[in-house]
Amino acid sequence: MKIIIVSTAYPLRGGIAHYNALLSEALGRRHEVDTVTFKRQYPSILFPGKSQEESGENIHATPAPQLVDSVNPFNWIAVGRALRRRKSDLLIFKYWLPFFGPCFGTIARVAKRGTGTKVLYICDNVVPHEHRPFDASFTRYAFRPADHFIVQSRTVERQLKEFWPGASYRLAPHPVYNIFGDPMDKQEARRMLGIRSSRVLLFFGYVRAYKGLHVLLRALAALPREMGLQLLVVGEFYDDEQKYRTLIRELGLEDRVMIHSDYVPNESVGRYFSAADAVVLPYVSATQSGIAQIAYNFDRPVIATDVGGLAEVIIDGETGYIVPPEDASRLAAAITKYYDEGREAEFAARVRQEKGKYSWDNMVASIEDLVQSEPTSQRMASQ
Repeated sequence: MKIIIVSTAYPLRGGIAHYNALLSEALGRRHEVDTVTFKRQYPSILFPGKSQEESGENIHATPAPQLVDSVNPFNWIAVGRALRRRKSDLLIFKYWLPFFGPCFGTIARVAKRGTGTKVLYICDNVVPHEHRPFDASFTRYAFRPADHFIVQSRTVERQLKEFWPGASYRLAPHPVYNIFGDPMDKQEARRMLGIRSSRVLLFFGYVRAYKGLHVLLRALAALPREMGLQLLVVGEFYDDEQKYRTLIRELGLEDRVMIHSDYVPNESVGRYFSAADAVVLPYVSATQSGIAQIAYNFDRPVIATDVGGLAEVIIDGETGYIVPPEDASRLAAAITKYYDEGREAEFAARVRQEKGKYSWDNMVASIEDLVQSEPTSQRMASQ
């Protein structure tokens, strides 16, 4: 097939750009694949971070043509026409935010017109974590020209079936992020980061309210100082950083929390995961998490909350622990149990077995299977 991916991609940064690089690489082993990305992804007034472009080494991706302006309808039509001239078999849109619904929906409509091109959405969310006006109408506009959908957790599957009945879809779990290299020696990683504590937990990724860092800080405060436990908080703050620093001070955790509040370049990601005994995802809400898949790449157990699809990936008592959301005492108890029972080696061995299920080959097979089936648009037209 001739496939074009329309989404964020290198030289833009972030987990979704990494995902698309790996998807393109996997599809490219069997198909002709190109990627088109944004020249303006977010207006600066709407972007909470410091930069929208990758600052580290380009590990996998070839820079994609930056053609799409997310807020210019005339651009959407022009890009759609350009893609239509290329006569691809399949357009793939990675969908994570209704903000992009008008842009993606228009490009898809124009690119499909008078061609046999099919449209597939890979959905991180159907209903976003942080609700805004017009979410439903923007998503509905985006999905109307779609033929197929990929969902990556049971939670998103339920959302899709409720929001878009009759959709042609496959459930294909989020593959492991193997873009950041192999695990390194834990002590060497800690030396590189200047960590002297004997026990280290990692909270990684953009800091937003729904990710529950405040719960983890309260759980840490409930643990005895004699545990020698240090928390690494690594990622750019998309929420008010000062309120977390104030909470750290109020809880007396200044010497137990190390904050790296910048975006982490690709080549540095591995040292943080390799330095940790486990990764903690104390989310208040979620669909799935790419952070869990980075942790699995580095053979790290995960302690997470029972929200969204996290419990589908993390096997309670085998590859980590699952605890109720917004319950600092239960989270603290799980952390204590992890160390008191010495579960790291056992859990890590099971992670190495389990992560084989989350392959990019499985994702490619799901896409191929969908494209060969009857499109959603045809099925819904017949209903």
